[in-house]
Amino acid sequence: MNIQSAINKEIFIPRDERLLVAVEVQRRRRKRMSFLPPGAKTEYKTFICLSVTNKRPHQLLITKVKQFEGSSSFQSRSQWTVEQLRQVNGINPNKDSPEFDLLFDNTEDQWVASSSAEKCIFVQILYHACQTYWEGKAGSLGKTGKLSKGKGKGKPGQSTQQGVGAGTSQTPPGPASRTLQARRKSYVPPKQTEFINCQSKLTGDACTMNLVIYRCRAFLNRMKTKMVSNQSRSGGGASGSTMANVVQRMNVALGERGDRLSRAEDKTVDLMQRAQQFADTAHKLALKYSK
Repeated sequence: MNIQSAINKEIFIPRDERLLVAVEVQRRRRKRMSFLPPGAKTEYKTFICLSVTNKRPHQLLITKVKQFEGSSSFQSRSQWTVEQLRQVNGINPNKDSPEFDLLFDNTEDQWVASSSAEKCIFVQILYHACQTYWEGKAGSLGKTGKLSKGKGKGKPGQSTQQGVGAGTSQTPPGPASRTLQARRKSYVPPKQTEFINCQSKLTGDACTMNLVIYRCRAFLNRMKTKMVSNQSRSGGGASGSTMANVVQRMNVALGERGDRLSRAEDKTVDLMQRAQQFADTAHKLALKYSK
């Protein structure tokens, strides 16, 4: 069982939540714990997790989970809703980097992921989860408005009878309808999460292949880290160094292939835009000479 499955089983399943992604991070500027005496250090791993509730209406949550050294269990520390997440800063929009910032209503965290691929996976899934969440939020508000309008119209038979008996008079809206309209007018939708300094391939539509590439690179990085740690424990060896070199070459090849796929996606988008412009021009010419 990998770490993400273990966190999901221990932390989120008992809460009736589903874990979408988890990334291991470290603070770029580590905060000092005031209650610890000088010189006392508590080693632990920190994971930033994105989860969604199973019950409707769905809630998108960001949770900080810690695992202390020598313990196999996980502890949930802080949790925020996506409405409290104001900004996601990718730090560098031009290349893959492990640094990113999360700005909430009451705090700001500056993180470094275990690898740039892990960070890219987290940002990509977080972006699309936020887009889906806000679209669902807007859709539910529109459905509420349609239901309230449908209730105000009444049944066809009743409206006909009222028209015959009272001429063209209309029944004024009741107090419940006026209250609902006032609530809808006073409702201020929360501000959506802002993504800045993020690569376009993380926040674009054609990014399924990028996600596969990042998952492969993250897997290779974990393999390399594990082999290096095993090699240091066993005292080294030629076979361990050879395998590490193979993993390094595979990682580089995946990175180059990811760059080529990104360039191909950019060219595809450019060709689609040119084709659309050509179709619009042809349509205008056809309308012009058809008269």
